[in-house]
Amino acid sequence: AHSCVEQFASPCVPRAMSLVVESLIEPDMKQEDSASDSTALESGRESSSQDMCLSFEAFHDWKPEENVFGDTFRNYEDSKRQEIVQKTYYTMHSKQTMEFGQKQREQWLKFDKGEFTIMEMIELLDKLVDDSDPDNDLPNSIHDFQTAERIREQWPDHGWFHLVGLLHDMGKVLALPEVAGEHVLEHWAVVGDTFPIGCAPADECVFGFKSFEGNPDLEHPVFSTKDGIYKPGCGISNLMMSWGHDEYMYQVLNENGCTIPEAGLHMIRFHSFYPWHDRRAFTQFEGPEDAEMMKWVKEFNKFDLHSKGDSIPDVTALKPYYQSLVEKYGLGGKLRW
Repeated sequence: AHSCVEQFASPCVPRAMSLVVESLIEPDMKQEDSASDSTALESGRESSSQDMCLSFEAFHDWKPEENVFGDTFRNYEDSKRQEIVQKTYYTMHSKQTMEFGQKQREQWLKFDKGEFTIMEMIELLDKLVDDSDPDNDLPNSIHDFQTAERIREQWPDHGWFHLVGLLHDMGKVLALPEVAGEHVLEHWAVVGDTFPIGCAPADECVFGFKSFEGNPDLEHPVFSTKDGIYKPGCGISNLMMSWGHDEYMYQVLNENGCTIPEAGLHMIRFHSFYPWHDRRAFTQFEGPEDAEMMKWVKEFNKFDLHSKGDSIPDVTALKPYYQSLVEKYGLGGKLRW
């Protein structure tokens, strides 16, 4: 398999990916449900040899048409939050460079910012409203529970998937001084769609290629080329992504021994990589395993995006259930951040 140039490789090598659907069924359910087809996943299977080539859209076609503002989703032209969203992305695209990404990894992947529980982090996210989001102006903690509960409704037997919904944006604590201290980051370095650094940006990114004007990497003889430091077919997991909450939370979970299936970890790591999984840019880097990974990422993103118009959940009532999942998947107690 191809790999990216060693000099610029991510400091944490991702675990080998195995997305066989059977391995994603709850471990304690495999025996209980082996005689029935009652789960959402099993009901979608076909009896042919293609039963692993799942069409998730056929399982769960729920998709509201309007966000909380009564607008279409991901409107980056004239949304009610247009000014702050556009400013965040233009700043991000001009400042997210290879040098910046390396510095942030050196700073944050030491996991020396303190020890906090998952529920403590959720409460801290009460203070954060994402400046890149045209669809929502609620605290991020509310959005996390909305996403988790919508997944729980559609995939009731997959607790790990529910937990992914709760955890997926928790890396945004990068922008909170209670965690980051003197290293607190502005929103442009934490939120929003992600993209690979070390190669040329794609016009499929939000606000297009023009929004990257002024980025020093555009003048670099390698970073400014289509493939940059990578080889075609190197695999999406071997790209160094723009720094933000996705990559940070993925690495936090690995560091703390999380046992969520690999599919769930990749949902967290790549859920903001819209230029790839939605617009199909950067496909030259895909490896054989990435088609299956993208199915799960897209299935997650449906809930992440479209749950933003849901009613506000009763967080207090929900916490005991999600705490049980936190403990089940190796994240109970204080974690290193």
